[in-house]
Amino acid sequence: MYIYPENLKAKAMLWLWELRDVTIIGVGLLLSVLALTQTGSYLPMVITAVFAILTIRHDNASILDFIRYAGAFLLTKQQQFEWRLE
Repeated sequence: MYIYPENLKAKAMLWLWELRDVTIIGVGLLLSVLALTQTGSYLPMVITAVFAILTIRHDNASILDFIRYAGAFLLTKQQQFEWRLE
C-alpha cells in the first residue's frame, strides 16, 4: 500500500517509512541475515532494527531527523550570540 498525498509533492511512503528508508532496511536485513548465518553475529541485525525504529515517520518527522538537527545545532553549526545594553 503506497501513500502518496498532497498532489504528488510529498515523498512516497510505505507504511510508516519513506521508500528510501524501506530500501535501506531491506538491504540491511538481507546483509544481517547473511552475517548471522556466516559469523553468528547479531550486531548487524541490532543496528538494522535500531535504524528501523529511528526512521519511523509521524507527521513528516522522525527521531533520526531530530537527532540530526540536535547534533547540527550542538556540534557542527556555529552559534553566535550578541549581548547588547539598551
